[in-house]
Amino acid sequence: MIIEIKVPPLAESVTDATVLEWQKSAGDFVKKGEHLVDLETDKVTLEVSALDDGILKEILHQQGETVLAGEVLALIDTDAAAPETTIEILDEKAPEPEMKPNIQPAPVTQTKNTHPATSPAVRKLLAEHKLNPDTIRKALGITGRLTKTDVQTYLQQQPSIQTVTPQPEGNDTTARKERRVPMSRLRQRAAERLLQAQHENAILTTFNEINLFDIKQLRTKTRPQFEEKYGYAPGYLPFFIKAVIKALQEYPVINASVDGHDILYHDYYDIGVAVSTSRGLVVPVVRNADRLSLAAMEGMIRELAEKARDAKLTLDDLTGGTFTITNGGVFGSLLSTPILNPPQSAILGMHAIQDRPIAENGQVVIRPVMYVALSYDHRIIDGREAVSFLVSIKKQLEDPALLFMEI
Repeated sequence: MIIEIKVPPLAESVTDATVLEWQKSAGDFVKKGEHLVDLETDKVTLEVSALDDGILKEILHQQGETVLAGEVLALIDTDAAAPETTIEILDEKAPEPEMKPNIQPAPVTQTKNTHPATSPAVRKLLAEHKLNPDTIRKALGITGRLTKTDVQTYLQQQPSIQTVTPQPEGNDTTARKERRVPMSRLRQRAAERLLQAQHENAILTTFNEINLFDIKQLRTKTRPQFEEKYGYAPGYLPFFIKAVIKALQEYPVINASVDGHDILYHDYYDIGVAVSTSRGLVVPVVRNADRLSLAAMEGMIRELAEKARDAKLTLDDLTGGTFTITNGGVFGSLLSTPILNPPQSAILGMHAIQDRPIAENGQVVIRPVMYVALSYDHRIIDGREAVSFLVSIKKQLEDPALLFMEI
């Protein structure tokens, strides 16, 4: 019996997908539920699995081709038998092997591979360029299975040795190099949304600075007990999310969005957290963040970040969101003007924490300070509300008691 492997249903706003990488080749025996191919949409990477045991008879769409929902990707012959495994049986009467000097071979140290197996296409690329997969994982921050896209991304970041522009004789300059690399669907979609945000919104940015001395002291003091109970250290982001939610409750228009000629107010708090991956920027959403404890929020952020790096985010993880936080500080950014994440009307930019001299109670002291930026849609948010929103966040983080006493 021949069964069809089809493109799964896509989200309402997603019309097609790109064949990213086949994990199996035509002629391979596959088992039910085994990973066959990765599809990339402009939001997530989807894994398509085998529906039954059989031989992968034919692949109808190759890597890089565009496919629609319901389109047939491959055919599996379920009547084909699995390849037999040959077991060598030793004849008890066989002559004993010739005795040789007892020379012990040098011990071979074997390293257990704790990562998922790579596909043939990935292994071929690694061999061609003499790359170590662990080096790529470390460089790109990948903890899961290595894909062909990951290897290509790593290669793009390395100095090119393929395209060389010839120089006139006698010119003692270094050869100039060029590379042309197509944008991934994820990056194409991100580019479209960024342009849309700038064209359709009246974006304005306001800034402030936050003295994080008390938050830093609180984290340092409670870190041992926190790690012992939850298995990970508390980060700064959950404190910021809690402060943001309280500020959003004070100024609900910043949690709203424009819908035609109306303002759509959201009485819930789904906070998007921008995560940078090797494939581009994604914004998974922490649902109902106002109902989460600090520890639960930290756990959720870690889980979403790991899924983002491993390309395991679902459409549900990425849809919705009423407000976004982006942290350029992890890359060393001191100050920036973040762009809105449509249809949201505001986004908070966090930045690097640096020790700076500031005035405190009439004295100059050194404190860990972060600049923060709020970009907002001036069509519905006035400057007074935007500035007051940032001041509210500043007050709460500079006096953490306000966060937990609900003052």
